[in-house]
Amino acid sequence: MVNILGIFLLLVGLTRTPSVLASSQGFVQTRGTQFILNGSPFLFNGFNSYWMMHVAADPSQRIKVSDVLRQASSASLSVCRTWAFSDGGYQALQMSPGVYDERVFQGLDFVISEARKYGVRLILSLVNNYQDFGGRPQYVQWAKSAGVMVNNDDDFYTNDILKGYYKNHAKKVITRINTITGVAYKDDPTIMAWELMNEPRCQADSSGKTVNGWVQEMASYVKSIDSNHLLEVGMEGFYGDSISDRKQYNPGYQVGTDFISNHMIGGIDFTTIHAYPDVWLAGQNEDAQMAFVQRWLTSHWTDSKTIVKKPMVFAEFGKSKKDPGYSTSGRDSFLSTIYDSIYNLARSGGSIGGGLVWQVMPEGLDSYYDGYEIILSKDLSTVSVMSQQSRRMAALAHSI
Repeated sequence: MVNILGIFLLLVGLTRTPSVLASSQGFVQTRGTQFILNGSPFLFNGFNSYWMMHVAADPSQRIKVSDVLRQASSASLSVCRTWAFSDGGYQALQMSPGVYDERVFQGLDFVISEARKYGVRLILSLVNNYQDFGGRPQYVQWAKSAGVMVNNDDDFYTNDILKGYYKNHAKKVITRINTITGVAYKDDPTIMAWELMNEPRCQADSSGKTVNGWVQEMASYVKSIDSNHLLEVGMEGFYGDSISDRKQYNPGYQVGTDFISNHMIGGIDFTTIHAYPDVWLAGQNEDAQMAFVQRWLTSHWTDSKTIVKKPMVFAEFGKSKKDPGYSTSGRDSFLSTIYDSIYNLARSGGSIGGGLVWQVMPEGLDSYYDGYEIILSKDLSTVSVMSQQSRRMAALAHSI
């Protein structure tokens, strides 16, 4: 009788779907300078895979999404950042303002349902700064085609019609009911956070004030329709005019954002930085580039902890195969150094939740490769480095 009962319980456990198990988990939240989950500290190691919705729009290609999420979960990578936008152009989600391709939306439904299945949290970005997948330039072109008087792409931040386009898109995505799970996005704890924009920049105003006004308005709007999820800006970390001496940490220029003031806004729950020293400091040697990254990370960690008083995520970093002298061992060393820094800062007292490497890709998507791609099924030494970081961040969370 005991054996029969044991077998029955085992079978019940095996037949419970991962989706049901995952849905019982709570929303990721913040408390002071820490991320928390179900009342306990939440530290993570994760990745970027921007391509997921685009690929999943074709049901025959969805296995690639499933494979990456399964492999990532096996490596204990617990957070993935990906796009919830594709504006105009080929296989667009938003074909024109307010007009959506249901087939592509169902691709995003699938991404979220698979992430839930494999226990991976998602950070979903709502628009691009760049013209890839439409972005600000597409919004401006739509306005021009409708006869709106706009001068350049930076009018995206100030023109009421353009801001209306963005708000409509944000609402459409956030209130979407997943056709696979039946759960509204705004009610799904699989989603860790919304991101207002991937890498906002503004040539018209280097101070950061124009972007600041836009972030204030959009943060308030998003929070008015979704109080469950965390919200972040999507910034690279460039300092602006609010604290002049911080500009010394920039790579010699500003981009129209202000790490301090943009993140102090109510409704913005955590800070983000990106770092591409091979691009920002092209021509400098690897030692100089790594020294920059260390300063970049430490200065922003300090400011997040002491001034902004919110947790931070190192949301993009990587090593490109296109860099002079690239080697896999060099990439592994680069990632190990960054992971060590993230871990040591987390261990020394809050304010950093984890890092998201750019980027994880499946086999067979060569047209998407940008040099930074990590193929989990092939790049085994790199996966080992990533897995080690995942394990020790999780262990650190349990020890706090």
